[in-house]
Amino acid sequence: MKFTATLIALCAASANGFSINKPAVKTTTVLNAVATEWDLADIGRSVRIEGSSREHWEFPDPNQEIVQVGVDSNGRPVETLIELWIGPDWTPMKVKAYTEDGMMRPIQTLIGTRNKAAAIDVNNTGPGDFPLNAAAAYAKPSMVQQRADLLTANAGRYIEGGAVHSVNFDASVEQVQVCLYTDTRQLNAQVELLNGPNNFKQKFEVFTNNGLLNSLYVVFNSPGAGNVVRVTNLAPLEFPCKAFIASV
Repeated sequence: MKFTATLIALCAASANGFSINKPAVKTTTVLNAVATEWDLADIGRSVRIEGSSREHWEFPDPNQEIVQVGVDSNGRPVETLIELWIGPDWTPMKVKAYTEDGMMRPIQTLIGTRNKAAAIDVNNTGPGDFPLNAAAAYAKPSMVQQRADLLTANAGRYIEGGAVHSVNFDASVEQVQVCLYTDTRQLNAQVELLNGPNNFKQKFEVFTNNGLLNSLYVVFNSPGAGNVVRVTNLAPLEFPCKAFIASV
């Protein structure tokens, strides 16, 4: 099942899906994630991108919707801008990503192409002495199912514009999945992995004009104790979003 169809079904399943009175449900463990599926060699063609340079991958098949993107380094920090390109001058989704250690906590995300011929551009916005490695390919069915399972495992958390939501994880949790989406309104939000007070190890900031067609799905590596996932809705009050967070 395609991601867009899954999200539409979830929205239609309950008239109060975005109701502020709907109670939050505790984080649910999703057991079918396989960490090796995020290895760059397992994703596809890997490219080294020097600082202040970029690379893009073409995805011409309108019958496929989801692209898996992975970015890592040799342990140095990574700063990158990942963009979805459709047509000659339309960029419907932008994801700014940062990680303190690209080997321990690589950047791992799924991006929807809206069933159109598209391209994924990875721009290394870091300095010249901080190269990164990136790979992108149409997601395998197991990755598609992993995300679909997250959306059906719990009811998610309603987050108003300007609001913040945090979830703590114990040391036994090795990975955390996060998915943010809206009911077709714009999605402008930030997701952080923190270890200690305001000590963020990894961060994603997303903007898209349609948070249903281009929801944000990321997977954090969370080694050690004291990890917290913090979601901040950067949009105005009238643009709420929903957050699904689960340990792996």
